[in-house]
Amino acid sequence: MRIEKDFLGQVEVPNDVYYGVQTIRALQNFNVTGLKLGKYPNLPRAFAMVKWSATKANKSLGLVYPDVADAICQACEEIIEGNLHNNFVVDMIQGGAGTSTNMNANEVIANRALEILGKNRGEYEFCHPNDDVNCSQSTNDVYPTAVKIAIVFICHDLIDELKQAIKSFRNKGREFQNIIKMGRTQLQDAVPMTLGQEFEAFAATLEEEIKRINTNISLFHEVNMGATAIGTGITADPRYSDLCINYLSEITGLEIVKAANFIEATSDTGAFIMVSSALKRLSIKLSKISSDLRLLSSGPRCGINEINLPPLQPGSTIMPGKVNPVIPELINQICYRVIGNDLTVTLAAEAGQLQLNVMEPVIVYAIIESAKMLDNGMETLRKLCVDGITANAEHAEDMVRNSIGIVTALKSSLGYDISASLAKEALKTNNSIYNLVLEKSLMSQEELDKALSPSNMTQPIPLPKKKPRE
Repeated sequence: MRIEKDFLGQVEVPNDVYYGVQTIRALQNFNVTGLKLGKYPNLPRAFAMVKWSATKANKSLGLVYPDVADAICQACEEIIEGNLHNNFVVDMIQGGAGTSTNMNANEVIANRALEILGKNRGEYEFCHPNDDVNCSQSTNDVYPTAVKIAIVFICHDLIDELKQAIKSFRNKGREFQNIIKMGRTQLQDAVPMTLGQEFEAFAATLEEEIKRINTNISLFHEVNMGATAIGTGITADPRYSDLCINYLSEITGLEIVKAANFIEATSDTGAFIMVSSALKRLSIKLSKISSDLRLLSSGPRCGINEINLPPLQPGSTIMPGKVNPVIPELINQICYRVIGNDLTVTLAAEAGQLQLNVMEPVIVYAIIESAKMLDNGMETLRKLCVDGITANAEHAEDMVRNSIGIVTALKSSLGYDISASLAKEALKTNNSIYNLVLEKSLMSQEELDKALSPSNMTQPIPLPKKKPRE
């Protein structure tokens, strides 16, 4: 053990860890979710990127000794490469507006820098977590900046997986393009379509979300580095902010820009609301698609049964042979959680007071959890469900032929009233629309077959002009 102290007193710290006294206090105070900062690698990396940028700016301004600055930057680079993440141990949800997270990063970086300088961990007179690693900074500009960068990277991964899911649905759309089936509205027979059109629609609705998420995470490119405590920039050199933000753009590869009003930017969480809403919108679409897959595969004898989902596990401890749509059910549940997280973000964003919103940790936790769950969920949906879906083509076509809905394809030729009466009679007599039209000599078989051909029922076709009135 080594002894470290802060203004509250002394604390024993294990000698084999890189964090220090303030991290120990956070561990004692915030044992909530069991999920530590290091659980999400983009968080330690983002904090190291911010500290690297700040230290480069401070070195150029002569505010940190060059050798100390170089050691800090080397420590940051090691964290960015994936080292020391197991020392980021503070719980994701915490009081203090993220101060414990910032100090966890400061202490890990300081102690690693001390090693690089040939000193012992805890010898902060040579490299101090606050005076050197946190120079020109406050939690209130470091924390929101770092978590924004982390969430941007996490959402980039999410978008990559979303593109793969879209590709899977589109592949099925091509595979099923010639399989005719009934479309349904209000869970009632509507008009025919192809199974390929249905799966292509799934791809198209998800594709819209790529632009939506990208647009909303671009709001996170605006940061308040240099604002320090409340946005006035106290303890920061006037030249520091621009330098720091330029370095941050360099190391992140993102177009980081300086907030127009630091006081507003320090207290505002509007960008978090927008990103959370984009994740909610995606989750609602995914949940709807999953529910559709469950309906389309329902049966196998007493449901719609137009598609088969890959059988993954026995579905009942009492009913032999039962197989459940477990992956779509999983996605539904993930999406419900994301929707709940969005409410958490909404309430926490509203709870900001005066010059700061102290609820940012739960906002960050909710958004990161949502993004990671959606990322993992879409990969599971793609690999274990969509890619293995097969079609029951004959069954789907039989349902079209026996449906009442095909009468809509005859409405242009026979008129609404005759078509409605055919539908009513077909339901009452259990006869088919096809047979009734021929029995009543309303159309020739050639005309009827043409009107009811799959190509004429699943896309727009030229309609006959009205005959002149007599």
